[in-house]
Amino acid sequence: MNRTLLLILCDFLLLNLLALTRWEKAEPTRPRQPPVPELASTAATKDQDLVEVMRLSLADERASRDALAQQLSSAESTLAQRDQKLAQLQSDREKIAGSLAATQQAAAELNQRYTAATRDATATKEQLARIQRELEDKQTEAERQKQALAALGQQQAEARQKIESLTVAVKVAEQEKQMLRETADTLKTQVEAERADRIRVQEATTQLAQGVGQLAEKSGQLTQEIRENRPINANVLFSDYLANRVTARFVAVRAGLLGPAAKEKAAATVLVTDGAKIYALMHIEDSPLSLTDTLPDWDRITVDLTRTTARPSPTTVLHFLSLDPRIIAIPVEPAQAAALGVKVYPTALEPFKFPEAVLVNGSGKGYGEVGFKLDPTQPSYVRVDNRLFKRLFGDFAPSRGDLVLSKTGELLGIMVNSDYCALVNNFLPAKSIRLGEVSGQHTSEILDALAGRKLALPMKLQ
Repeated sequence: MNRTLLLILCDFLLLNLLALTRWEKAEPTRPRQPPVPELASTAATKDQDLVEVMRLSLADERASRDALAQQLSSAESTLAQRDQKLAQLQSDREKIAGSLAATQQAAAELNQRYTAATRDATATKEQLARIQRELEDKQTEAERQKQALAALGQQQAEARQKIESLTVAVKVAEQEKQMLRETADTLKTQVEAERADRIRVQEATTQLAQGVGQLAEKSGQLTQEIRENRPINANVLFSDYLANRVTARFVAVRAGLLGPAAKEKAAATVLVTDGAKIYALMHIEDSPLSLTDTLPDWDRITVDLTRTTARPSPTTVLHFLSLDPRIIAIPVEPAQAAALGVKVYPTALEPFKFPEAVLVNGSGKGYGEVGFKLDPTQPSYVRVDNRLFKRLFGDFAPSRGDLVLSKTGELLGIMVNSDYCALVNNFLPAKSIRLGEVSGQHTSEILDALAGRKLALPMKLQ
């Protein structure tokens, strides 16, 4: 019989028993109140309640039947799936049985081969023991050779690193040697030019002593010398500086905590020549570099010389002068200077011709005439009297990096602090950095060496 139908019949019979049972007889006897006349509709109300209960029971039974039907359908679906899986398992079992038979046959063949091999192995047991001992000896020798090879490789790597360091040092030394040779040649040329000037002056003096006629012939030359020795007005010098200054833009990059860290800086300066080469001159504090920097090496440094009317002109090397470790000189090719379209200032051949000079603020904020005095203990520096200005245009205080121009329009030097000016009469480098990728040049060591040179200077020059 169908299970659902059986449940329905059982529920129906249970409901009939509940409905037909006289529960009032099953209850214990209770004291009753005097009878109260019942309403005529009591019997009808009981029948209605019974009908309502049966209707609700039938509704519950119908819902239960639907749920059971749904469960039956799900069970049948699950059973079908299980039958399908059983069939698949049966098929897999047959396949495994066939494979087991083949495996057993192969195992029998292998057992036969093993028996034959065992016989052969028994016959050659002594040979195998000897071969095993030889193999162990060879393995021990191979391990020893492997360790020796590793040690040799490490020694070779260390030697290669030392060779690379020595190669870099040799290249730097050769470059410094070449720069020293060029500077010596330049100084030699300047000395020869000054000697020739002295000879010309002596010849002019001799000719002047010969008579008034020869003096008249030299009047044009004397007029030119007087014009050259005439001081130029400070306003003209400052206007000339504003018209010919260039901007050196530095970009320096090195590794930081969160990735590459870049530092940019720009400094205004002029182009200077010693008669042979052209340089852009500035103080080290006007660049991203610093003599007090204790951070790791820079990875990349670039410098571009720019002007409002010219394209940026990249440079390739940066020198720290022997005159003072704080002075940076950037070589500029003649074609670059021509492209920038600015005047190139010569260095002062006679820096002490006039007792006064014109001090120009590097950023162009102001300028003024200032007196300077020689320091017998430091012949490469002059002390600037920055307390008394004859004429001061602009609101600024003299500080490091300011340019000092002679009254004849030549570059006298650059302020290394607020009191002393370094006389720039040559561009002999003490250290150099090739711009671009600088990670292998140990920039921190170069800056440390320059910082040591600075600390070796007298306190008044630091």
